[in-house]
Amino acid sequence: MIRRLAVVGLGLLGGSVAKAVRERGLAREVVAVGRRIESLTAALSDGAVHRITTDLADGLAGADVVLLATPVATAEGLLPKVWQAAADGAVITDVGSTKGPIVRCAEALPTERSVAFVGSHPMAGSELSGYGVSRADLFPGALVIVTPTERTDPLAVKRVSEFWEALGCRVSAMDPDDHDRAAAAVSHLPHLVAYALVEAVARLNPSFFGVAARGFKDTTRIAASDARVWREIFLSNRAALGEALEAFRAALGELDRLVAEEDGEGLELRLDEIRRRRSRLE
Repeated sequence: MIRRLAVVGLGLLGGSVAKAVRERGLAREVVAVGRRIESLTAALSDGAVHRITTDLADGLAGADVVLLATPVATAEGLLPKVWQAAADGAVITDVGSTKGPIVRCAEALPTERSVAFVGSHPMAGSELSGYGVSRADLFPGALVIVTPTERTDPLAVKRVSEFWEALGCRVSAMDPDDHDRAAAAVSHLPHLVAYALVEAVARLNPSFFGVAARGFKDTTRIAASDARVWREIFLSNRAALGEALEAFRAALGELDRLVAEEDGEGLELRLDEIRRRRSRLE
C-alpha cells in the first residue's frame, strides 16, 4: 500500500496511472500536480485523485512514491526540483520514452538525500493525448521497462517494479542506453516514418487522401499523435533515432533497388523474409 502517490503531469499516462491506482486501491491518497489548476479539476471531479495542486512542494509533501508523467524534456528539467522537494525515503519514477538523459540527470543529483530514482517506460499509450483519453485499463498486459544502473538502489527498483506489476504490467529491466536504441527502432522510428508517409502523399497530391483506405489509415494512425510530445522525444533520442533511420534508409534502398531493377523473384523473396519476421511478433 502506497501512503501517498504524487502524480506530476496528468495527461494520458499520468491520468491512467491515477485512475488505475484508485480503482485497484493501491494508495491511500493520490495527489495530482500540474501547471494549471484548470487542467487538474476534471480528475478531482471524477474521483481519480484526492487532491490537486499547482505547488510542487505541496504536492510532493509526504509522498512515498512520485511519478513524473510530463513530456520527456519537461521531466528532465523538473527532476532536480522534484528531488529537492521529495520526502525522505521517497522513490521517484517516470514514464518517459527516452531514458538515458533523465537517468544521467538523476545520477548527477546530490547523493546525501535519501531519495531514489528509477527510470520507467510503460510501452502503452495512444495516438491521442490528454487526461480526457486516460483510462484505468491502459496497463494490464503492457510491458514496462525499468532502467536501473549499478548505482540504483535495488530496493527502489523492487518498489517501482512492484508498483507497475500491481497495475497489471509485465516488467523488464534494461540498460538506459540500450533501452533508447531499442525504443528508437520499434517506437520512435515508426512514428517518424508515419509522419513522413502522410507528408509524402501531401507532396504528391493532397487529393490522393480522398482514396486512402484502411491500410494507409492503419499505417499512419500514429501520425495523429501530439506534435509537441514527439518533438521532444525525437530530439531527446536523436542519436539513437539517427542510427535507426540509417538502418531504415538501407532497408528502403534495397527494396527500391529491387523494384527499379524489376527483380520480381528477388523482391518476392525479400518481402517474404520480412513477412515471416513480422509474423513472429504476434
